[in-house]
Amino acid sequence: MIVIIKPHATPEQLEHVLDRIRQLGLQPMVSTGSERTVVGVLGDERLLAEGALESLPAVEQVMPILKPYKLVSREFKATDTVVQVRGIPFGGRQIQVIAGPCSVETPEQMRAAAAGVKEAGCRLMRGGAFKPRTSPYTFQGVGDEGLDYFRDAADAYDLPIVTELMDVRKIDLFLEKGVDIIQIGTRNMQNFDLLKEVGRLDVPVILKRGMSATIKEWLMAAEYIAAHGNHRIIFAERGIRTFETAYRNVLDVTAIPVMKRETHLPIIVDPSHAGGKAWLVPHLARAAIAAGADGLLVETHPCPEEAWCDADQALSPAQLGTLMGDLRKVAEAIGREL
Repeated sequence: MIVIIKPHATPEQLEHVLDRIRQLGLQPMVSTGSERTVVGVLGDERLLAEGALESLPAVEQVMPILKPYKLVSREFKATDTVVQVRGIPFGGRQIQVIAGPCSVETPEQMRAAAAGVKEAGCRLMRGGAFKPRTSPYTFQGVGDEGLDYFRDAADAYDLPIVTELMDVRKIDLFLEKGVDIIQIGTRNMQNFDLLKEVGRLDVPVILKRGMSATIKEWLMAAEYIAAHGNHRIIFAERGIRTFETAYRNVLDVTAIPVMKRETHLPIIVDPSHAGGKAWLVPHLARAAIAAGADGLLVETHPCPEEAWCDADQALSPAQLGTLMGDLRKVAEAIGREL
């Protein structure tokens, strides 16, 4: 349930409410909006006797949340959450494009990629030092030293970095290297131990939709992160698996407005993994922005034909620049900015 705090309640009165919730063996989660402060109550709600909180001076109303996902739901927070990454907002009027190669390869490749990302006007950079692959015999990523290549290249152009975490044992390394956004990939969307651990961090998390996950399962996965204290969550739609074989995955554009209705958290789209072909990426990217996405994850490589991973879907620097120009027009048409 949620406890709505009166507009003019003092900090001391709010703290009294939080203390009372803790005394009842429940966990309070505070969300402060522009007009209202709301406290989410986690735990066995049967411990709350009728009127146990309503009588407190700071409490305006106590309301049950009917959704199984509590903290990430619109019922918990009616206004959109903007997740800040080094001053760059996800959510709100601005649309962000995160671009970079599928995998980190060499220092030279990453420097060239960072230059292309910056020149195109993207504000963040992606890259995988650790790669989950279907076959155990294909390239699995450069590993630990890849984070150094990535960090050095991105820092030269003042680009925050996004990279995928696959193993809880690498969390300390990610923190040491200053990873700006931790990505949880499609294959780990329901790795609940991993979700719990990133939930204990103060680092933004991109949560990719599982390739066969329902909207509800996706939201519940985010709830694991939020329930452990980290509310800096960005959803990422990357296409779902169907019977179709003409392209890699089916980009579920419908998920964008549905998620906007169900959750206050931002949602971005990965058109590269959805289409699986570079020529499809601009079409899917434009559709995603038109449908209301807060950003994109786009694969680009200085020399796509030489990429060690997913070469078919990587854009060249020139193609990325053209795409950014097209996306600005789409954003302007719907009252937003890139």
